[in-house]
Amino acid sequence: MEIIIRKNADAAADLVAKITVKAICQKPNLTLGLATGRTMEIVYDKIVEMYKAGKVNFSKCSSFNLDEYVGLAPEDENSYRSYMNKFLFDRVNIDKKKTNVPLGMAKDLQAECMRYEKSIASSGGIDFQLLGIGTSGHIGFNEPMSSLNSLTSVKALTKATIEQNSPLFPKPEMMPRRAITMGVKTILNSKKSVLLATGDSKADIIAKAVEGPLCAAVTASALQMHEHCIVVLDEAAAKNLKMRDYYDWVFNSEPEWEEYR
Repeated sequence: MEIIIRKNADAAADLVAKITVKAICQKPNLTLGLATGRTMEIVYDKIVEMYKAGKVNFSKCSSFNLDEYVGLAPEDENSYRSYMNKFLFDRVNIDKKKTNVPLGMAKDLQAECMRYEKSIASSGGIDFQLLGIGTSGHIGFNEPMSSLNSLTSVKALTKATIEQNSPLFPKPEMMPRRAITMGVKTILNSKKSVLLATGDSKADIIAKAVEGPLCAAVTASALQMHEHCIVVLDEAAAKNLKMRDYYDWVFNSEPEWEEYR
């Protein structure tokens, strides 16, 4: 893991957007792994700004989203397909035929999970995976005690996740209780991953995921095994880290980060 700490949430999102755009510029046919949630909205806004400025071209990119709620049709305003259209796909020149989100309305959910996993594999795998982290420590919807060797599957959502996400629905009780999600192993198989976390509410879980033991109780801790994982935080989310001085020293001394300092 490489840990980068920025002064505030906007600066952290700006760095993630720049890292993402650079990856696309280096490989125009990049296969993106995409995340949703309030943390990512700022990132997508900044990516769109760079697209409008002519700094990035999505025409050859393809994408796979981390997850989708079970029981929501793609056109449902609360689906993650609708979220992606609103915050990114409708605002850049990506070919929507190359954008993939699990089908939450699939009649056979297990078959849909297998289809999605095979589709990722047949594309050559995820080149660049964006991630957030839930207050329960999940990545994707891999809730506590999910297998760290899991592939795309259906997960029952925890009370903490429901409490965190239900305010986004017109009525809290409308939020589904299950979701299809890429598995922990699916995420670890990505060639590069970037996790963004901001705010005081993420400080405890970030400390456990980054500096705590590798355990299924905090599925984000599996990123400690990822071959190339970058964790970008603001000051609030980083406040409980014990090795802060080391992380800052690496960022301020390594040549690869010079353009971002």
